[in-house]
Amino acid sequence: MPATPATPSTPSTPSTPSTRPRALRTPGGLSVRLDARAFTVVVLLLVAALAASVVLIGTGDFPIPAVDVLKTLVGKGDAGQEFIVDELRLPRVLVGLLVGASLGLGGALFQSISRNPLGSPDVLGLGQGSTAGALVMIVLFSGSATQVALGALVGGLVTGLAIYLLAWKQGVHGYRLVLVGIGVSAIVTAVNGYLLTKADIVDAARAVVWMTGSLNGRDWAQVWPLLIMCAVIVPLVLGNARGLRMMEMGDDVSYALGVRVERVRLLLMLSAVLLTAGATAAAGPVGFVALTAPQLARRLTRSPGPNLMASMCMGATLLIVADWASQRAFGADQLPVGVVTGVLGGVYLLWLLVTERKAGRI
Repeated sequence: MPATPATPSTPSTPSTPSTRPRALRTPGGLSVRLDARAFTVVVLLLVAALAASVVLIGTGDFPIPAVDVLKTLVGKGDAGQEFIVDELRLPRVLVGLLVGASLGLGGALFQSISRNPLGSPDVLGLGQGSTAGALVMIVLFSGSATQVALGALVGGLVTGLAIYLLAWKQGVHGYRLVLVGIGVSAIVTAVNGYLLTKADIVDAARAVVWMTGSLNGRDWAQVWPLLIMCAVIVPLVLGNARGLRMMEMGDDVSYALGVRVERVRLLLMLSAVLLTAGATAAAGPVGFVALTAPQLARRLTRSPGPNLMASMCMGATLLIVADWASQRAFGADQLPVGVVTGVLGGVYLLWLLVTERKAGRI
């Protein structure tokens, strides 16, 4: 009987050698898992974020061509351009990149730990907790910008600790974590509403502006704390990426593979809380970036697992593009970046709902 010819596999098939993740081995015996598509997506997102940053730096009442922006960044611009770029616009862009990357990474960690696409800081109440800390400093103490940022950081950490303790029952599991987070979020939102009703008109107006999420007026005082935080936390998170990937298969499998599940989970949850609280302290509660960036990154890479680097780059790109849109897409009216990310996130969720319904999954 003649043999039936084999059907060639398509390029998108996971078993295709050109798309299969490969392990790169070093002479010292270390190996690094490399997914060519994911690597390409990360590089393209980095290029997009940097290109959008150059365009954003050159945008404003005093426009600067992209070539002159690049010359100024390397120290070859004139005195006027150096002042505008280095002192006024570059810090805002750097804060946007760091906030977007922090929210993207924090969202990816929470969604992976909870094994739920809704397990993001927006849903779990961490943003609301940071807002509560900031409102306490604004309403009760009329605090300075530094004190408000510190209050937001402490509020986020306290809320994260409360969620972890309330969700603990012989470990922290995804479904219970999301439910507890939703409950804590509702309570903290009510507290925030109460604080606003007790504020005088000036403090209330200041609080509402902060709660919207904005990059206006950001300077080097916000850049350095965020940069130091990311320089410490990001390598720590990436160093535990293998354990996080194993944990997505379940705790029993992870234990069998030698992963110290609760230790890794606690470490990564603390990292995600710090990233989210730090980003909120710097720019206010910018909505939907932590929720949408990891999901968009996964759709682009078509790769299982947390996609940490892709989520970081996607978050940075989303926030920079949203900030450009907030300044230029509405004419003379400049919107806070949180308004734009809220609109984009809402549109994405509606599209996702329609797509899932057409596919028969909901």
